[in-house]
Amino acid sequence: MSKYQTIMVLGLGLIVSVLASQFGFPSMEKSASGQAGVIEYLPVAVEGNFARAEAPIPFEFPKDHGAHNDFQTEWWYYTGNLATESGRRFGYQLTFFRRAVVPPEMRIDRPSDWSVEQVYLAHFSLTDVQTGQFYANEKIGRGAAGLAGAVGEPAYQVWLDEWQVVQVGENEYLLQAKTDQVAVELQLINRKGEILQGEEGYSRKGEEAGNASYYISQTRLETRGKITVSDIDYTVSGLSWMDHEFSTSALGEDQVGWDWFSLQLNNDTEIMLFTLRKEDGSIDRFSSATLILADGRAQRFNANQFIVEVKEQWLSPKTGAVYPSRWQIFIPEVDILLDVRPLIPDQELVVSYIYWEGAVFAQGNMGDRAVSGYGYVELTGYGQSMRGRF
Repeated sequence: MSKYQTIMVLGLGLIVSVLASQFGFPSMEKSASGQAGVIEYLPVAVEGNFARAEAPIPFEFPKDHGAHNDFQTEWWYYTGNLATESGRRFGYQLTFFRRAVVPPEMRIDRPSDWSVEQVYLAHFSLTDVQTGQFYANEKIGRGAAGLAGAVGEPAYQVWLDEWQVVQVGENEYLLQAKTDQVAVELQLINRKGEILQGEEGYSRKGEEAGNASYYISQTRLETRGKITVSDIDYTVSGLSWMDHEFSTSALGEDQVGWDWFSLQLNNDTEIMLFTLRKEDGSIDRFSSATLILADGRAQRFNANQFIVEVKEQWLSPKTGAVYPSRWQIFIPEVDILLDVRPLIPDQELVVSYIYWEGAVFAQGNMGDRAVSGYGYVELTGYGQSMRGRF
């Protein structure tokens, strides 16, 4: 047995032990506060033994909404801004992460359905704007015995225990998640189809070969359904957003995190934007932005074609991390100038890793027209470096 195989076998034993003894068998759910570093237990294999994102590839849907197990890391990311008829506003996040713990060439037919080759992690958070409350929970489970997984055919589904997103029609999905305090049950209708980010879905993140992801979005999901807070149900509607990425890559040697924006404006356009931050505070040249027009066409911008200026900051009372808390976004080529603000300041998740993920409001101008809308922002690398985690 090679040194690499020994490390992988020991690592696989460790993750099974972690799942069984530390977090309960067969899966675990805990509140966000006080979480241990679950991700740090996952064995990190040599990246070259997993498939890598090295060039554009053809996509087939719904097949490619499912899992790509030969890649080391994958996530399915849902966020939304919803409101009742009276105007009470909520934000939600439901994200599923898949991490391969056995590379493709080491996979064998195993006698037990409980054998672990993939581990799933999920985060569910809810922002109650009226009360200023932020609820966050995490689950971890093995991608075996039907406990967690993602499939694209014959219909798309991603799940971890009862948290799930299920395709129920050609462009229609059911999203469900529940904890002791909050729950969501939502119908999502895809109004713009699949948006391929980057170069036909190939999104580069750095200089090194394979330092990239395959990146698919659904940027305008018309949403209706029910949110429950402390056993009180609220009928809500609004918009959701889906991102799906898979890769075998990591941040570059001098990258510590990213700031990611998804904004849905009231002129039927959307903006996806991310900046990759270096240790010295500068922005990496592989940062990128996309404007999705009303007809679904995408216009892309490189790091030299947009500016994100931090206007305010927020100090976390839980972790001591200092996060940006208000931004000005300027895309000169299309004359977009937006002011972006969190709906509430504290939307920090202290789970297997520390990050801020929250509902925001944007307003400003696109050309000579005033625009506004809602969205989500993700901030990583402020509470801890993200290098080596994804």
